[in-house]
Amino acid sequence: MATRLYDLMVLLDPNAPDERQSALLSEIESLIGSGVVGHHDWGTRRLAYEIDHRPEAAYHLFQIEADPALLERLGQRLKILDGVLRFRVIRLKPGSEPPPPPHQQAPRRREEEERDGRVAARAAADAPPS
Repeated sequence: MATRLYDLMVLLDPNAPDERQSALLSEIESLIGSGVVGHHDWGTRRLAYEIDHRPEAAYHLFQIEADPALLERLGQRLKILDGVLRFRVIRLKPGSEPPPPPHQQAPRRREEEERDGRVAARAAADAPPS
């Protein structure tokens, strides 16, 4: 079977100790083996929605060359690893450009978070009963 180029985005638990995150990343790289083309650490970023009551995740993007058998083994292992919140594998077209750096997120100010909480609470109060 021919190998193809893929992006593997892995979201790790940011509350896990640094040693655990390093162990997870080294295990992922050892599962992939020599197929790792690149690894980009995008840092801890806010999620669009909470996963397991966590508002943030540590994002890691791997570019890999893999065959379907490796992708299946990798998916099975990532599903059961503690500390992996989510992962996604996307097949790239031949000649795809390298991934762009992530957009910098401005830190949210406490006033914005409090205002957002008040707006959400008010919207919930104004919602018609179901």
